[in-house]
Amino acid sequence: MSPMTFEDQVAIVTGAGRGLGRCHALELARRGARVVVNDLGSALDGSGTSKSAAQSVVDEIVAAGGIAIANGDSVATDAGGASIVAAAMDAFGRVDILVNNAGILRDAAFKNMTAEQVDAVITVHLAGTFNVTRAVWPLMREQNYGRIVQTTSGTGLFGNFGQANYGAAKMGMVGMMHVLAIEGQRNGIAVNAIAPIARTRMTEGIMGEAGKAMDPELVTPVVIYLSHRSCNRTAHIYSVGGGKVSRVFIGVTKGIEDAALTAETVATSIDRIDDSSAFIIRGGPPQA
Repeated sequence: MSPMTFEDQVAIVTGAGRGLGRCHALELARRGARVVVNDLGSALDGSGTSKSAAQSVVDEIVAAGGIAIANGDSVATDAGGASIVAAAMDAFGRVDILVNNAGILRDAAFKNMTAEQVDAVITVHLAGTFNVTRAVWPLMREQNYGRIVQTTSGTGLFGNFGQANYGAAKMGMVGMMHVLAIEGQRNGIAVNAIAPIARTRMTEGIMGEAGKAMDPELVTPVVIYLSHRSCNRTAHIYSVGGGKVSRVFIGVTKGIEDAALTAETVATSIDRIDDSSAFIIRGGPPQA
């Protein structure tokens, strides 16, 4: 097939100063998109700010012949989300693609987790995704076109010790994806998600030897496809890492049906209820 290109299109990538976001921004620009490189420039836990990370990626893009601007607004506030989108409109006059990638970590075992650790992570990951998406949504509806990519996580989908706050936020982004895929379909807006496995600043301390094969660049091809006009999927989740791509989906077992259901019936039928050998996939609009 012909190479996927993005001439005359504008992309916003949040958290694009390092890691996955940087790879996404560089590749979108290499393929012709004009890119808003958003990054607050904070530490891994969300503290501090600096525009240098975003500007460094912009410098890379410009040096390679691309077009990009740096933006240091925070996704964590409604005003910040609006400012990110306003920067794109001021510079380029439209927004076609939004990659919601910004995130922080505040890990702790649940017995030790504080309200501040919960609020901080949910504010950046989940509320941050709402804030930027809400600002770009009317523009995409008006132009009857848009591509939105959510960055969820295996922690939200399957669980991981010490990340109840992170998992809750990441699974919330999946719920948001399902609703927006339904609401956006009539206006040509596709909304999908990736669950990346990659060696980044967030994961390098826990991946060990396995991380050597998990270059963040191996996640970006899926983001490029999901961001492209040719993508005919919406409300899909893809697990991506080390060159492997798989679909993750929510299935419903055949289960049982009993108009006189009792707790005892559930207990005696639980193996049939749990049997996943036959299932259906629900949610989202019909796929093209």
